[in-house]
Amino acid sequence: MGHPSRRGVLGGAIAVAATAVTGGTAHASPPHRAARTQTPTLWREFTRTPYTHPQIPYVGRAGALTGTRGFPRHKRQFDIRHYGAKPDGTSDAAPAINRALADAGKSGGGTVLVPPGTFRVDDVIRIGHDHVTLRGAGSGRTTLLATKNLTELIGPYGSRYGGDKSSWSWAGGLIWLCPAARWETLTTAIKAKDWPFEGWTGNKRDEWETLTTVAPARRGDRSVTVADASRLREGDLVLLRLADDADHTLLEHMAGGGPGPEAYTWDDKTKLTSYVPYEWPVRIASVAPRTREVTFERPLPLDVRPQWDPRLTTHVRELTGSGVEGLTLEAVETPQSPHLLDKGHNGVTFQCAYDCWADDVVVRHVDNGFGLVGASACTLRRTRVAGRGSHHPYFCREGSHDNLIEDFVIEERTVPAPAGTQLHGINVEGLSSYNVWSRGRMEMGTFDSHRGMPFANVRTDITVDNNGRHGGDASAGPLFGARFTHWNIRVTNQRAGLMKIDQLAPHSATVGINEVREFDQIDVPDFTGDLHARLELYGTTDAVRPRNLYEAQRDLRH
Repeated sequence: MGHPSRRGVLGGAIAVAATAVTGGTAHASPPHRAARTQTPTLWREFTRTPYTHPQIPYVGRAGALTGTRGFPRHKRQFDIRHYGAKPDGTSDAAPAINRALADAGKSGGGTVLVPPGTFRVDDVIRIGHDHVTLRGAGSGRTTLLATKNLTELIGPYGSRYGGDKSSWSWAGGLIWLCPAARWETLTTAIKAKDWPFEGWTGNKRDEWETLTTVAPARRGDRSVTVADASRLREGDLVLLRLADDADHTLLEHMAGGGPGPEAYTWDDKTKLTSYVPYEWPVRIASVAPRTREVTFERPLPLDVRPQWDPRLTTHVRELTGSGVEGLTLEAVETPQSPHLLDKGHNGVTFQCAYDCWADDVVVRHVDNGFGLVGASACTLRRTRVAGRGSHHPYFCREGSHDNLIEDFVIEERTVPAPAGTQLHGINVEGLSSYNVWSRGRMEMGTFDSHRGMPFANVRTDITVDNNGRHGGDASAGPLFGARFTHWNIRVTNQRAGLMKIDQLAPHSATVGINEVREFDQIDVPDFTGDLHARLELYGTTDAVRPRNLYEAQRDLRH
């Protein structure tokens, strides 16, 4: 079981720190004012109950290594020039790079160095071993020039839900961080046209076994009591598995509960229900064998209730401690494909990865930029999507949790969008939760909640020209689950859609957004009745304090 007293002590410490940070009593701002800086009531509430607030999720531990500012450095180095790679832009360097990456992995980890220059690559660059970093000399100095797409390299990739869509429209990367064994099973299934599930439990979601069952606990608890702790060890990565019941009370809980979710029709949302069970990867911080108490490195994302058959399970082997840094991946410029027919000129994708990262990486002329697919606890820092325009500049799907995307840029496209194409923006879907987008500049795109009921995600301190559109099949269910928070958002074209969400998202918070109005794509709420959403400091620009919700939570956790 959890420890309310521990949570209460930390909540009190955060409240004390918050007083020092915010500096005294706040006063409500009338709409349309952008005057003095102000501290919203919601922040004061949050500091009192940081792990259980009804509208604001706790994301202070999002990102690799629970949000550490630095990434690991390896002593062993492997220079791709020693493997035959040449920065001439004409000879294929992919075999040399992949041999160096494989050698680093077989050596127990290391850094593969890519010197300044342009290196042509005619294959996928695969980071499939733990503790391996692919490091260029800086995104302005090292370029990998990708000449082929994923359809050419692996084959057509249809959708497991049918139709003529290309799954390369939301999957895979020309730099692909995925455990070697998982990458093999995925690509083998794709070549066989046996379209796979893509997450932590294999192509058929059957590659797991129970480690132990879990006693009831509450959202925000760090510790749980298990039936049998004998197979659990400190440092292990396990899955918390929650299955839904016939009345869909798990999905109702993800939506915040109450009359609206209870009245919602779940049974015909077949794509959404295919995402259940909910699988949350988490590392074990400690195990007390005598009391069978297990403490995690992050608080529980949801309640743990008996009707959801809660258990800790195994999973496919993860990729951990690996990253890509200091380079530009540039695809050969081709026209953007019609919507959902992307060929796979994709950038950097993390799949079944935990505690991995990208830092100072640019992708250019790509169909889809940076992907998180069944990935958790990863950090994308100082990333940029540039060039002719993308379908999904950033995508976060297939149950991706606890990721951090910070200091990101989506540049305005360099050529007009061809007819029949689509632009989304920063995408989240498929029951993905507790992800953060922080300190961003979006010269195009939108906050693409892509149905599949993502929940408890944060977008904070972002400037956006809101000219993209969300997607998502009707069978994927609601746009939003509970506890979405948009905090300090500057909308340059004053379009409200997917920015001001107090009339769309249940149990949500919209705080510190400038005045906006409805035009172009206009949505209605999925749930009836009172949404229990909150709106504060509407009509202000950069007035809310703390300015960045994620950073405030991260700093106060200490």
